[in-house]
Amino acid sequence: MSDSPASRGGAAELGCGCMRHDIYDPILRRVRQELPTDEILSDLADLYRIFADSTRVKILFSLFESEMCVCAIAELLGMTQSAISHQLKILKDANLVANRREGKTIYYFLADDHVHTIILQGFEHLLERIDDGKEPDPA
Repeated sequence: MSDSPASRGGAAELGCGCMRHDIYDPILRRVRQELPTDEILSDLADLYRIFADSTRVKILFSLFESEMCVCAIAELLGMTQSAISHQLKILKDANLVANRREGKTIYYFLADDHVHTIILQGFEHLLERIDDGKEPDPA
């Protein structure tokens, strides 16, 4: 017979050095039940990857106030229309921007209020760190 804590009636050590995993049992059960599927979590990670490109974030910020056509966004950001169109396609495929056609011109806008909220929450988080004297990590 083993002389482990579990065999003595205590909680088994699970590699972290903690001997009281039994107090986490209710929490672990609840989290397991509420944890989204791997597919949903993968989709969420993919969504956040979209925000990892500063050009795409600049485009989203530029659409906060008003819808714009590709040429206006390109002028605002000092980039080519082709580069902006490429990034807009990625944003549109991710359902972060939508568009409407007026004659030959296509106007882009934020797909919904969630996009605005996601960007603002991230921005506010960064500002908190700066206000606390912790510069954001450039990496």
